[in-house]
Amino acid sequence: MGCEYCKNLEKYNFGDFLYETNSWIIFLAPNQSNLGTCVIALKRQERFLNSLTKEEWDEFSEIVNQLESSLKKAFNATMFNWGTLMNSFYLEDTLEPHMHWHFIPRYDHEVELDGELFEDPFFGYMRPRPAKPISEKIKNNIKLAILKELNGIEKNI
Repeated sequence: MGCEYCKNLEKYNFGDFLYETNSWIIFLAPNQSNLGTCVIALKRQERFLNSLTKEEWDEFSEIVNQLESSLKKAFNATMFNWGTLMNSFYLEDTLEPHMHWHFIPRYDHEVELDGELFEDPFFGYMRPRPAKPISEKIKNNIKLAILKELNGIEKNI
């Protein structure tokens, strides 16, 4: 992680480290209002999708397959939203824009994890939701459930 953005990932709170590949680093997002939400950041400085290399696209495609499969198995996710929204990088006092993706599992049903209920009241719609506060125990259990299903991706845990 040689770029300035990657050095400051903790400051910008992309979440808890899950694993990494040669080109990407994957975090469990701090906001779990949608159970299993992750952030996938490129490990080099880049702003635009059209500048990704074939190898980066190939790795990203594998991450998509693995994350979607793992969330279906771990929590019975119904569908997934993916987005690369760079708007906040253009506000004052932020770092240079840096390629990253938001992975948002969606559920047409409630999911219970260790007594914590996760609901998706806006399933089928894109509506902002407040952050869902969760305990360290629940956060760690989400991470463990995802990692348990990620057998096909080399992890640095």
